[in-house]
Amino acid sequence: MSTDTGQRMTAGQRRALIERLVAERGAVQVEELADSLAVTQSTIRRDLSLLTEQGKLARTYGGAMPATTPEQSLGQRTTLATAEKDRIARWAAEQVGAAETVILDAGTTTGRLAHHLRDRAGLTVITNGITTLTELADADAVRLIALAGEVRHISQGFVGPLAELTLSRLTADKAFLGADGLDPRLGICEASLCQTRLKEQMMVQSRELFVLADSSKLGVAPFNAWAPLPPHWTLVTDLGATEEALAPFRALSGVDVVVV
Repeated sequence: MSTDTGQRMTAGQRRALIERLVAERGAVQVEELADSLAVTQSTIRRDLSLLTEQGKLARTYGGAMPATTPEQSLGQRTTLATAEKDRIARWAAEQVGAAETVILDAGTTTGRLAHHLRDRAGLTVITNGITTLTELADADAVRLIALAGEVRHISQGFVGPLAELTLSRLTADKAFLGADGLDPRLGICEASLCQTRLKEQMMVQSRELFVLADSSKLGVAPFNAWAPLPPHWTLVTDLGATEEALAPFRALSGVDVVVV
């Protein structure tokens, strides 16, 4: 491809071509894309970041590969397993003590948890989730701290260095994390490394960890970014989870499994 062709492309055309090249080749490197499309490597990195944000690609070291599964937006996920998520959220709310400080991850189940915490006087909630911020914005009894950073539009959550810096100055009694997939060996699966990095920091900054994952998430690995879990944590899932799916988690020493 000539330099002139690369320069004449719009950003949208270039990204569409990147998508096609990734689909055809299976994996691409930043350097080869920059050479082929006659743009800088920093431009390609921005393109890959945006395409990953949109769930169209999965980042690899130095490049990208096809996303195993297209990432669903938060709006799409809101309509899935609603009853199961609400039961999980209600149980989780019962674990929150008076005047505690809790971290709520971005996501639909944690958004439901926020709903059930609206009237908790003296409670402090730390969150990167826009759903949780919206839910608790007018809950005067709750002290609300936002981990503001760059908005990841598809998941409606703040991520990145600014969110991580804010979190590094805080600690919590409990953290409640969501997951796109959950593996007993690898941990929490998400679409991007910026999400998994923030989740890992949430684990470190809290004394107790709860992973809220409906049964459809167990043993599933839709993407390639992972947040390893600590030795001690609690899995909270729903009655749709089979014993076969739960067995690998029950076998882990230091892990409590709760089915609601």
